[in-house]
This record gives sequence, structure tokens and C-alpha cells, in this order.
Amino acid sequence: MSGQTILIACAGGTVTLPGMPLLDRLDGGHLWVNPPREVWERSELTPLELTRWSFLVAATAQAMLHTLPQLEGGCINYWEAGNWALHNAAAPVGPKDPTQSRKVHMHLLGRSPHATHPDWRWGESPRFPDYVASTKWAAGFSPLNNEECAQIAAHTIVVLRDKYAMAVD
Repeated sequence: MSGQTILIACAGGTVTLPGMPLLDRLDGGHLWVNPPREVWERSELTPLELTRWSFLVAATAQAMLHTLPQLEGGCINYWEAGNWALHNAAAPVGPKDPTQSRKVHMHLLGRSPHATHPDWRWGESPRFPDYVASTKWAAGFSPLNNEECAQIAAHTIVVLRDKYAMAVD
């Protein structure tokens, strides 16, 4: 989770602002939702962990949709990931065992009807680059700002409490 800012930590996991956003905040915004413990595959979570993580994912997405003006009329794409960690060029260089190198996390990718980046056009599937081009591709994307993150975190906590009966310390 290097380079990430934690917005929420609770029994469901953590909501983080990624160090390398995969789309610009004005095109919809990008957050990660990590499960309550590191696993290589979601089936490794206990039923309670998976349920709480699912609640956190849904509450965070709802918060994004309700607090980000750029998502008015938009939606969220959910992308469970950990794939680039398996690339031979990723550290440590060479082939990897997914059970040791992959760390499941859910990308919440806001989809704005007004997105301007060609890889995030409304009504199209997102297009991601190959791993070796990912850093250059993402270099121009701005992360969600502090105010947006604070609003999302506050709304997520309300949804967790009121809809899912989940307390957040």
C-alpha cells in the first residue's frame, strides 16, 4: 500500500487514495478499497470479512456518487485488481507466485459523462495501458483533493452506520 493515503480504516478494511491515480479527479476520481487483511484472492477472506469489505466498497461508491459533482449523471466501475504486481518487470523482477505477490484490492473508478481523457470516454470500457507504460500514462492524472476525500469519508461513515449497521472508530 505504498504511496497511499488512508481515508477510512474500519472492520471492513481501508479506503485509500492511491499514490498513482488511474484517472483524473475531474473525469471521475479513483479510490482503492482494501480488505481488512492482505489476501491474494477474495475467497481467502472469512465470510464476515468478505461481508464487511463488501459493505465498505458499496458505502464508498455511494459516497463518491453523492459527493462528487463530476459524477452527476455518472456511475462507478468496480475493478478488483492486483494484476500489475504479477508482471515480470514489477519488483521483485522476474516471475511471481500470485499467492505471494498479488494483494487483492477494489478500485472504485468514477465514470463521468463529461470525461475528457480518451481512455475514459463515457459509454466505453476504460482502457488501461500495459504495465510498462502505466506510470507514464497516469502521470497527468490528478488525485481527488483533500476536500473531496473528506466529504467522501464522512458520507461513507454515515452510510456504513445507517445502512449497514457498521460502526467506524
